[in-house]
Amino acid sequence: MKQIKSLKTNTEEGERAIAELLNRFEAADIGCRETVSEILAAVRAQGDAAVLAYSRKFDAPDMNESDLQVSTAEMLAAYEQVDQPFMAALATAIERIQTFHEREMEDSWMQTRENGTIVGRLVRPVDAAGLYVPGGQGGSTPLVSSVLMNGIPAGIAGVGRRVMVTPPNRQGGVSPYLLVAAQEIGISEIYKAGSAWAIAALAYGTETIPAVDVIVGPGNQFVAEAKSQVSGLVRIDMIAGPSEVLIVADETADPACVAADMLAQAEHDPMARAVLLAIDHDLAPQVEAELALQLDHLGRRDIAARSLAERGLILCVDGLSEAISLANDMAIEHLELMIADPWAQVPQIRHAGAIFLGHHTPEAAGDYLAGPNHVLPTMGTARFSSALGVETFLKKSSLISYSRQALEEDAEAIQLLASLEGLGAHAASVAVRLKPAHGK
Repeated sequence: MKQIKSLKTNTEEGERAIAELLNRFEAADIGCRETVSEILAAVRAQGDAAVLAYSRKFDAPDMNESDLQVSTAEMLAAYEQVDQPFMAALATAIERIQTFHEREMEDSWMQTRENGTIVGRLVRPVDAAGLYVPGGQGGSTPLVSSVLMNGIPAGIAGVGRRVMVTPPNRQGGVSPYLLVAAQEIGISEIYKAGSAWAIAALAYGTETIPAVDVIVGPGNQFVAEAKSQVSGLVRIDMIAGPSEVLIVADETADPACVAADMLAQAEHDPMARAVLLAIDHDLAPQVEAELALQLDHLGRRDIAARSLAERGLILCVDGLSEAISLANDMAIEHLELMIADPWAQVPQIRHAGAIFLGHHTPEAAGDYLAGPNHVLPTMGTARFSSALGVETFLKKSSLISYSRQALEEDAEAIQLLASLEGLGAHAASVAVRLKPAHGK
């Protein structure tokens, strides 16, 4: 089996590998673009009928129109199918994510001037948000964390209608774990629809599924392409690429922990990317040995092995400064600092989706229980993008109020700038208000 690459940054091959990392942005798969366009058009024109046809073809062959919305009976029955350890873990996760995201809520504000001008910003939630939750291998691996990470911030923002969509299994059901998680954060409106037709339903609305203002949630290339095509009609969270981790490690790092964290990314997908920047060059072969050892005990061994062989990389760097510089250039989704004094480097980090500090902070903690959101920018987009949060579901309106005195003071400048732009009516709209007849 092909092994992970281990290179030095100051070699020609190492420089090529770094160049490939820095240019890893990949547009959505154009191979599915036309198919997705057809799906969107069909749902827009035919509504429930199209959603049902696609669901029958790809998910649940015997599904009926009355089955599109998860019933009250299904919601209640879900609680009978989960155990107490799950409920305890769920409660902890909800409390942590809720507490963290409450700090993100923005307030409206105003400024006043002595001449009577009032300006400000009015912060309001969108009316409705669509939460896409992938099926998770036909429901066998329910992505509970996706429910929480998308649904909780929307609730804190004050979104009045949170609409969850998730593909049904072959029998037309939805995992009870997803249904319980949704109910525990106050979501009761859940529809059985997946892939591009679910995104279309949320964007355009159907007889059963309401149109929303924001669509968030991960998915395959068809979901990503559908979100891309409806973006502009609705807001989307981001076009996410494959999951990725960059680990900066020195002589204090445990090779077993480094390898475990690389495998945690690699097992997501063959396209996932796990990269190690080894400050201590002796660490590289030790991590390679641990990867081989731990792979043998991994349930998703084939996926992880392919990811490491095709996308994985160990780079031996010349010191901490070079490692941090490369980390900033890569703008990685998950950045782990497995070094002696990680906090000392935080001021130097400019670009990363999430930063994991120290030897006892696996990226998995951030995925589930730490509190910050795990929906993060990938493919270098952390240079300009942020994690999903409460602000994803908020919009801001400007407030402007002038007194007569304020308008008199600003009139000349407003009219000058309007005239420069050739907009005479703009200038006139100021002048007309300052005539004596309008001096009340």
